[in-house]
Amino acid sequence: MPKDLRFSPQLFTFLEDLKANNNRDWFEANRPRYLEFVREPMLAFIAAFRPRLAQISPYLIADPKPNGGSMLRLHRDLRFSKSKDPYKAVAAAYFWHQSGKENTPGIYLHLDPEHCFLGIGLWRPATLVRRAITDAIANRPDDWKAAVSSRPFKAKLKFEGESLAKLPKQYSPDHPFAEDLRRKDFIVTANFTRAQVCAKDFLDRVENLCELSEPMMVFLTKAAGLKW
Repeated sequence: MPKDLRFSPQLFTFLEDLKANNNRDWFEANRPRYLEFVREPMLAFIAAFRPRLAQISPYLIADPKPNGGSMLRLHRDLRFSKSKDPYKAVAAAYFWHQSGKENTPGIYLHLDPEHCFLGIGLWRPATLVRRAITDAIANRPDDWKAAVSSRPFKAKLKFEGESLAKLPKQYSPDHPFAEDLRRKDFIVTANFTRAQVCAKDFLDRVENLCELSEPMMVFLTKAAGLKW
């Protein structure tokens, strides 16, 4: 990632100002700040991450196009939202599996003034996909344990998301991973400070987390019937 396009503290300043002035006139007046401190550094990050991600899996997509690529749109979809704020005060990117953006494992980078994190895994899969994954965990507990139980993995990544109220009846409550068999989401996250986001080693930090999670991603991807 070019040194002059690293994330800077001014990314967070812009997002804070956008949150306080969430309207089109203010945004258009401050568009140069958005381009300099949000869009261009994020696109540079995606471009620099692309070859590293390809080494982890050639099936995961890092697309640095300014529109329709990995960087998520700043504009909000207002059709089904109670809030009519036109912009999301967030800089984010999604690295998806080439088979599609839904029901597939991926990687999500989220930067906002209050919460910066990396999410890795599969969020809210369809019932059939979730069942395929939980069946794989139930039938291959040793493989799942190897994927999610290493000391470095547990030290840096934490499972998040929702779970079913009850264990599905086809699974034994005595299963060593009964908690995982209730999951609706198979996501691990790692939080960042602003200083970490703006540090010169941020790309290395993200790559390291992706490498730590690779065994879990391989398990989830193959359980979902996809290539890794």
